[in-house]
Amino acid sequence: MSAFQLDHLQTLLAVVEEASFDAAARRLRVTPSAVSQRIKALEQASGQILLQRTTPVVPTEAGSIVLRLARQVSLLEADARSALHTDKGEGWFPLAVAVNADSLATWFLEAVSPLVEAGGVAFDIHREDQEHTTSLLRSGTVMAAVTSTSDAVQGCSVEPLGAMRYLAVCSPRFRSDHAIVPGDGSALARAPRVDFDRRDELQAEFVRRAAGPASAALQPRHFVPTSSDFARAVVLGFGWAMLPEQQCAAEIVSGRLIELAPGSFTEVRLFWQRWNLASTMLDSVTDAVRRGARASLHPFDRS
Repeated sequence: MSAFQLDHLQTLLAVVEEASFDAAARRLRVTPSAVSQRIKALEQASGQILLQRTTPVVPTEAGSIVLRLARQVSLLEADARSALHTDKGEGWFPLAVAVNADSLATWFLEAVSPLVEAGGVAFDIHREDQEHTTSLLRSGTVMAAVTSTSDAVQGCSVEPLGAMRYLAVCSPRFRSDHAIVPGDGSALARAPRVDFDRRDELQAEFVRRAAGPASAALQPRHFVPTSSDFARAVVLGFGWAMLPEQQCAAEIVSGRLIELAPGSFTEVRLFWQRWNLASTMLDSVTDAVRRGARASLHPFDRS
């Protein structure tokens, strides 16, 4: 395998991020032919096909490995330029992170906003379920992730952030219409629920605990795949659901929502996984996320 060239790695990164050879050529200010030649040279150097020539272009398994290298080199180069003060006002580095929808809606953006105000970081946020964000780390798509996975992805470090607490809630009229009373798992199991998407298991797990293992399969389900609209659907009476306490505390106080199981909650433990790479920029993001999580999440014992 031959040595990788910097401009070839930069071209691979541009093709994947822009999803086409032509768009990458415009970004790099070269011809599409030059882009194609660089990718072919990189594939020859690696001895494997790195890109699927589809629409959009996507990396192969081998391409994901080289893509991760390309992102790491790009990050280190940005750190060096910043340290040397050679970016000349062009130091906006696209930093890709994966964040679950509820963290994105409640605390993550506020946590990293000081970095945006200071300049230098352009966030490329990938919204993904907290149980699946690590797949984006493995593929090299993102450099860091908020995840519920405590086992470190190869080449990454992991640290606990805290627990996001969820409460089972519904509108007062919904509870009345469906005759739901605290402790009555059978009524809850018959009532419609709101799920974020078909991978959302929070509501189903709550019903199984309340009414038995088969009960969740019997419920009518609404699917609302954005966090703010998900919460709004519950307020409007579409169904009951588990909402982060940050999203429903005010509505509970105002009476627009009521708790179905007062004193009971579900906690999802969240972790921060990032490339195990010495980077001033990545360190700054990690510090900001750590502070934001400490202010917004509940502590938990890793043991």
